[in-house]
Order: sequence, then structure tokens, then C-alpha cells
Amino acid sequence: MEDEVDRLVAAWRRERPDLDVEPLEVLSRVSRLARHLDRARRLAFSEHNLEPWEFDVLTSLRRAGAPYQLSPGQLLTQTLVTSGTMTNRIDRLAKKDLVERLPDPSDRRGVLVRLTPEGRDRADQALAGLLAQERAILAELSRGQRGELAALLRRLTAPFDNIPG
Repeated sequence: MEDEVDRLVAAWRRERPDLDVEPLEVLSRVSRLARHLDRARRLAFSEHNLEPWEFDVLTSLRRAGAPYQLSPGQLLTQTLVTSGTMTNRIDRLAKKDLVERLPDPSDRRGVLVRLTPEGRDRADQALAGLLAQERAILAELSRGQRGELAALLRRLTAPFDNIPG
């Protein structure tokens, strides 16, 4: 089975035989797959009236477990945005009644961000929709192949996840 990357690689091999274009065979496919995944994510989230960034914040809180709350600093760490961006996001989610701010009992100057019941429901529904989209993307692979691919991708991405800063 030939795909667009095979055609791209063949063209580069013809036009630039002096270059080793083998990395394109893997990374161009990863890049194309990422675009398809991005479209699938946006579709799953839009069906639940969520933007991707809203899903990221809501699911960070949902994964925290009951009572589904984190400090803004913890949310920053999980979503990799600036404090100003996070403040804006929390404000916007609070206006939609998807999160609420509460005083932090361990720090009288601090606040906690808690998922509302509506926020929890929307996060759960959007996650189910996302997983259905992702299952469709992976449908051509067996369970063993999915595990093998996950292990290989982990090996490639782990060094990036462990870089300080």
C-alpha cells in the first residue's frame, strides 16, 4: 500500500540522491498523522462546545480526582502555558460555569480551581468522543501493533518530556 509520503520520498530520492531522506519516511507520517489527529480532536471537542484549550484545563482537573481541583500553578505545569494565559483561561471557564475559584485552605492568599458538575460532565463527554475518534484512527492496527507503536513513540518522545524548563 503506497501513501503520499512514499511519493514524496521517491521524488526527493530522484531529485536529491545525495541526501539520505529516510527520516522523512517516519517523521513525515508522524506529522501527517498529527494533522489528522488535530482535526479529530477539534471535531470531538466542538461536538461538546469546547475549544481544545478548554478540554485541556477541564481534563487536567478531572484527572486530579475528587474533589477535582488544582491550584493555578499546578494547572500551569500540566498545560504548559504562561500564568497570564492560565488566568485568562480560568476566567473564561468560570464565566461558562465550568470551573469555580475557591480559597485555598492551606494558603490564605491562594486559590484553588475546581471543576463544576457541568464542567465534569462536559469533560467526560468530550473525552468519550475523543477516544471514539482516536479508535477510528487506529482501527487498522491490531492491539499488539498499537502497543508496539506506543512503545516506539515513547522511546522517541521521552527525552523531550524530561528536558528541564
